[in-house]
Amino acid sequence: MPYIEDEYGGLGMLEVQQAITWKDPVKTRKGSAKTVEKPLRTRTVAVSHIATRSFIKALFFKETDNRAFPATKEEFWPENSENISDSPQRVYAKAPRRQETLGREGDSSDEDEVQRLSMLPQGPSVVSEEELTQLALVKPTRSKCGLRHNARQLIQKIQRQMEEQEILKEFLSLEHLKPLDDCQVAKAPENREKNRYRDILPYDATRVPIGEAKGYINASYIHVPVGTEDLWYISTQGPLLSTTHDFWQMVWENNSNVIAMITREQEHGVSKCHRYWPEPPHSSLDLLRFQLQLLNYQILDYFVIRIIEMIHKQTQERRVVQHLQFTNWPDHGTPKSLQHLVKFVRYMRKTHQSGPVIAHCSAGIGRSGVLLCVDVVLIYIEKDLCFDIKQIVTHMRNQRFGMIQTKEQYVFCYEIALEALKNIQSRDFQ
Repeated sequence: MPYIEDEYGGLGMLEVQQAITWKDPVKTRKGSAKTVEKPLRTRTVAVSHIATRSFIKALFFKETDNRAFPATKEEFWPENSENISDSPQRVYAKAPRRQETLGREGDSSDEDEVQRLSMLPQGPSVVSEEELTQLALVKPTRSKCGLRHNARQLIQKIQRQMEEQEILKEFLSLEHLKPLDDCQVAKAPENREKNRYRDILPYDATRVPIGEAKGYINASYIHVPVGTEDLWYISTQGPLLSTTHDFWQMVWENNSNVIAMITREQEHGVSKCHRYWPEPPHSSLDLLRFQLQLLNYQILDYFVIRIIEMIHKQTQERRVVQHLQFTNWPDHGTPKSLQHLVKFVRYMRKTHQSGPVIAHCSAGIGRSGVLLCVDVVLIYIEKDLCFDIKQIVTHMRNQRFGMIQTKEQYVFCYEIALEALKNIQSRDFQ
């Protein structure tokens, strides 16, 4: 039966005298996507030909935080509606499911975002391209038995794993990892609207509490030991309009001085993240407890650096946060350039001074997972220590379910490790 697809999980209207259905993307055990049609309402609606998306949204949906949410129960099923049962199938989620398919390529909204950034007046330079190139040269400590000594063997091993598709088998084995808890706090009725996607939720054991009441935000602590050093991150979803203050409160309470954003505000016409930072011509942003001031920014070809001052209104304490936005990474995909991401990650690590590094994409698991894994692997190499990417990803997934979403993203982590090892080998032969 024909329907009109909608970017928020597949809402559509059938033709005249057909029931309204919800097309729900469901992930199978093999990682592919299938769709299940579930009736939202059994009453038929007569429309001329096929209803447009705007008509559907106006009739059945209301806009909140750039998401299309089902209306309240009273709006969806008025008290005088006949033959409306309380079937458990009619659970109206307050957020869409995470999409399993790619959006449309070359959408004008992506071009508009690039154009908007290019039209902003430039501030004083924060870092030069030459400095970023030097940062990207990972230089391990010299030893007689570490990675530097065995770079050639490791390169051959990774290349063999790629040729024999062992890396793909690794990723498929990771897909069988089961959730460690039920995410009860995230599922609480008062917290449901704080989730961008209703199926991407933080574990209770590793969620980031905010405020004295240990309030909820869709964010997870990620702890990764590297040798004798402990690396701490917070992986979180792209803030919503309604969670912007919670996000900055989390930044403040964890004393984090670096935010790594790996998404655009909109991609393929779909809202991925609310603009939660000040941007020209508005150099300040006023929140409940904080005042944000944009001190400086630099727009590079593949990422943006924003220097933001946080002022606590009650205490007048001031802190400076670097907001780094990587702008060349499609959702579900991988960056076009290995070196661009390596430069971004190494600059992120160089500027980090306090608290966990806060990373987010849209859902806080795919691109964020790759970012964290790449940072960890490069630190392993820098410390001249052997690394195991499968073990790293397993460790991250035990703290936030689904970290690194696709096989392409998983292979990309190996490609960056391979490139770093090749650079080490080439420099040693010079």
